[in-house]
Amino acid sequence: MDMKNGIQLITYANSLGGDLSQLDRFLSTHGQETLSGVHILPFFPSSADRGFAPISYEEVDPVFGSWKDVESIAQKADLAVDFMANHLSQQSPQFQDFLQNKDQSEWKDFFLRYKNLWPNGEAPAEDLSKIYTRKPRPPYFEATFADGSTEKIWCTFDYEQIDLDLRQKVTKDFFRQTIGGLVQRGAKIIRLDAFAYTTKRPGTNCFFLEPDVWEVLEFCDQIASEGGAILLPEIHEHYSIQLKLAEKGYWVYDFALPMLVLHTLYSGSSKRLKDWFEICPRNQFTTLDTHDGIGVVDVADLLSPEEIEATKDALFKQGANVKAIYNSASFGNLDIYQLNCTYYSALGNDDARYLIARLLQFFAPGIPQVYYVGMLAGKNDIKLVESTRNGRDINRHDYTYEEIEAETQRPVVQQLFQLMKLRNNHPAFEAELCILPSEDHQLRLRYAKGQHYCEANIDLQALQATVKASHQDGSEGFDEIPIGHPISANSKA
Repeated sequence: MDMKNGIQLITYANSLGGDLSQLDRFLSTHGQETLSGVHILPFFPSSADRGFAPISYEEVDPVFGSWKDVESIAQKADLAVDFMANHLSQQSPQFQDFLQNKDQSEWKDFFLRYKNLWPNGEAPAEDLSKIYTRKPRPPYFEATFADGSTEKIWCTFDYEQIDLDLRQKVTKDFFRQTIGGLVQRGAKIIRLDAFAYTTKRPGTNCFFLEPDVWEVLEFCDQIASEGGAILLPEIHEHYSIQLKLAEKGYWVYDFALPMLVLHTLYSGSSKRLKDWFEICPRNQFTTLDTHDGIGVVDVADLLSPEEIEATKDALFKQGANVKAIYNSASFGNLDIYQLNCTYYSALGNDDARYLIARLLQFFAPGIPQVYYVGMLAGKNDIKLVESTRNGRDINRHDYTYEEIEAETQRPVVQQLFQLMKLRNNHPAFEAELCILPSEDHQLRLRYAKGQHYCEANIDLQALQATVKASHQDGSEGFDEIPIGHPISANSKA
């Protein structure tokens, strides 16, 4: 597939201006040189989890726009869309038909029924205790059918997200039709959400079971590749799983990078980040921020337990307006594996620290993805999180177009755009990363291809960096971009 090696934007359909047409406008106005792709988070009709409980993939939620809007965006940038491999909404036509007609429904085998795993439809307590779940409840929904009977149906996440039975022909047919349809609509990347939960066997943890999981991925990848798209499996877990996926040729996420960069900037030591750059996959998408939060489990064994705790503590001490309570059950955060904070606020709303963090991301191996709040150096939205009591909303501010125009004039955003243009267009980034020798408080990162080169020199003590890059047109000379400032003169927006 012809996917550009440039920066991709991650955004909700309505977060940059209010709908897809305004997102299209944003890409035309601010994305022509800074962005090569866009991942639009689920824009289908949905009953929960801000799009991640899809009712149908056949239409765009009319609140956001239409397929015409999506296809227009796909003509401007490489388009990534989500396919929720594990579940479908309780409000979907398929589940509603199942509730009405039960064993006479054409969808009777589509959803994962306990009785198809345990003969009496009841899971033994020992089996339930082994199941890997991030919710403080057993993973089932007690369905009541039109005839008055009840039955347990697998439900890993929200009760609106009913798990699918991937062993069944009807489910595989649905996958073929849906993934194939998304690719026909212009998707170049199919982000396979929650795929590791699709593998279930009694007596196991029902998470990333081998060889079952490879069969799921191979099946989905075949459908996507037939239309010229790639598969991007999404999983938050130990980094060794990402390495295993990458070794088999799949694109993966670098979800370890956000915590590693925070540790680097908090501690002033580059050792852990350098070590990761040496071994991390090259066929990866890098992130610092996403719609979910800053991953913690992803960095286990890349940082020691003590370093992880020190990084979390530093975030609450050095971050701007971030409180531990926003990462607690009282704010809907039952997933302790992630921290809720914008990346800009995690670094104290400090321009220099933030720009150095982005510089580290853009020089990391892989294709960078920048979350829309991060692209505008957004602060924690305290008003929103206090009103919704959903901790993740601290990093989900929806911008009006007037706000966008104001935010893009800020010096930190202007300089970020400058770095994005460099990463998006400079031919040196087609090469492999070279980590040059440096002191522990420094990083020297270089890309070179033919007469082209791009080098970042970062001083973690002084919070200063310089990017030196050859002219992109091949002419003699170089451009130099200074970043940062002395700590005593830091500028907080």
